Amino acid sequence: MADALMETGGRTRLYVTADLGAGVALPLSDGHAHYLLHVLRGKPGDRVCLFNGRDGEWLAELETVSKRGGIVRALAQTAPQAPVPDLWLVFAPVKKTPADYLAQKATELGVAKLQPVFTRRTIVSRVNAERLLANAIEAAEQSDRVCVPQIAAPLTLEKLLASWPQERRLYFCDEGGDAKPMAQAAAPAPAAILTGPEGGFDPAERAMLRALPFVMPVTLGPRILRADTAALAALAIWQSVAGDFPAALAPASPDA
Repeated sequence: MADALMETGGRTRLYVTADLGAGVALPLSDGHAHYLLHVLRGKPGDRVCLFNGRDGEWLAELETVSKRGGIVRALAQTAPQAPVPDLWLVFAPVKKTPADYLAQKATELGVAKLQPVFTRRTIVSRVNAERLLANAIEAAEQSDRVCVPQIAAPLTLEKLLASWPQERRLYFCDEGGDAKPMAQAAAPAPAAILTGPEGGFDPAERAMLRALPFVMPVTLGPRILRADTAALAALAIWQSVAGDFPAALAPASPDA
């Protein structure tokens, strides 16, 4: 469980795993207690917002404080549970950019699942799933999400493709060939975006991917992007075309 808490718009938001509802009292975790009581100097009566990925966001009050912790009590729901688009990021971990940075930014951009994948040119041999989750939680707290992305166990590319759900289109960020621009190829969820390691995919992997009916090769423009840049650019383009960005970007009605 991540201990990091973020303040947004004057509100302190905490991710919890317990059920939430009117009148529900929750003991503070050690990390939450340290932050609220020792960093923010919290006192009884202070307000925080809680979410658990199931029950929406709730306004809560710090009810009791002791040297060892405290209790917060949920008062009223401030936002309903809202899903993010069913979009996965399938990424090969890269050495120069920590996976926690990618987890943070992908969470802010609204992914539903983070799936590490090992390709033939992947240099990184280990993924710290607990650290990925901690960073995703921190980003969800900061970005006003009411859910946290699922963190999947790493798989080799071959195993991932062998068990791939056929109805989910996989946008393969290809560096060459006749790939369509992502903005033209993007279609509504379920979907996933695949990005490779520092050295890209090897020719055999590219051929294997392009032969699969659920794979859609896409390009992100005329320049070769770093792996982390490609992942975030692809997510932003897909969200703006087929995800939940259009509602926020749409011009206001003249009658509004």
